[in-house]
Amino acid sequence: MGIDAGYRDHVMELLRPLGHVSGRAMFGGWGIYEGGAMWALISSNDTLYFKIDDTTRDTYLAAGSTQFLGNMPYFTVPADWLEDEATLHAHARTAIAIGHATARAKSRPKPKR
Repeated sequence: MGIDAGYRDHVMELLRPLGHVSGRAMFGGWGIYEGGAMWALISSNDTLYFKIDDTTRDTYLAAGSTQFLGNMPYFTVPADWLEDEATLHAHARTAIAIGHATARAKSRPKPKR
């Protein structure tokens, strides 16, 4: 079962003001990218997740968010954030920055031993 196209389109419309936001199907869900870095996803059960790091984890936990698949750095976007564009965009911008930072970290060559 894939995601609902109407929900996907609604989410992408909400995120459009944030820059070059794009998406693509992946593993029954939808990956959301900005400038080539993945920073959000919609799961196959139509739940939006933003990428987090150690600096944002407590904010998501305090809002009652849950983690995607146990150890992945994505947490649910609380429903009240989806209803407030300014709040949604503020958290999305942070998730975009985290997505870019982790993409850069992965692309750096590892030091030789």
